[in-house]
Amino acid sequence: MTWTTRPRSDFGTLRASVAGAGPTVVMIHGVGLRAEAWNAQADALSSRFRVIAVDMPGHGDSPLVRGAAQLSDYTDDILAALEAPALVVGHSMGAMVALDMALRSPLVRGVAALNAVFQRGPDAARAVQDRANALDGTSRADPTSTLSRWFGSARSPERDACEAWLTCTDPAAYSAAYRIFAAENGPDPSALATLPCSALFMTGEDEPNSIPAMSRAMADLTPRGRVQIVPGAAHMMPMTHPHAVNAALLTLTAEVFG
Repeated sequence: MTWTTRPRSDFGTLRASVAGAGPTVVMIHGVGLRAEAWNAQADALSSRFRVIAVDMPGHGDSPLVRGAAQLSDYTDDILAALEAPALVVGHSMGAMVALDMALRSPLVRGVAALNAVFQRGPDAARAVQDRANALDGTSRADPTSTLSRWFGSARSPERDACEAWLTCTDPAAYSAAYRIFAAENGPDPSALATLPCSALFMTGEDEPNSIPAMSRAMADLTPRGRVQIVPGAAHMMPMTHPHAVNAALLTLTAEVFG
């Protein structure tokens, strides 16, 4: 798999990589990344679906139109551009946005939350808040520690691609998104209990932050939820373990779209 930059189309106030035709699948990346993080999934699904991989505000080719002070600002920008019923897939902070969309809009017919945070413990909450507080919004953050959490020490094409994206992201946009990510603690449990659509909660067995217990807890709370834990995978599971992720998403599309 290569992580070559793909053409963009307008998606409301945002920009997105769009491929294929058919029922709509929207994909939302995490902090500091861009639509190309979904290349493997877009390739697997675009033969049957219209795959819209969104650049979050201030990421990739999308402008940071407003301050984006809370999670709902990101959700609003994507919902405003959504014109048809969709399966929404999110990774990391993108999973927070995807779940917020599913809880707020009947256009979301199914949701997949990959490597999603839910009710961090005190130590994890303190660590992510410390990382957010270290961002000044003007200078580029050194991506070394982030890449180590995601990939360990080994070099790989996936690590190199993420390093390039993290380095190129506008510092103000990165800081704004990361501060929201640090402040959020996942969906409200009582809201999950009312989620009407099919929901997949999926993470890596070796994920140090969005740990398997979080995905299991969300799936248990959700009426039509289920969990899948990918052996040997960590945070960047959509890139490092695309076959497992693609297979799970294709199963979910069959459930959502028939």
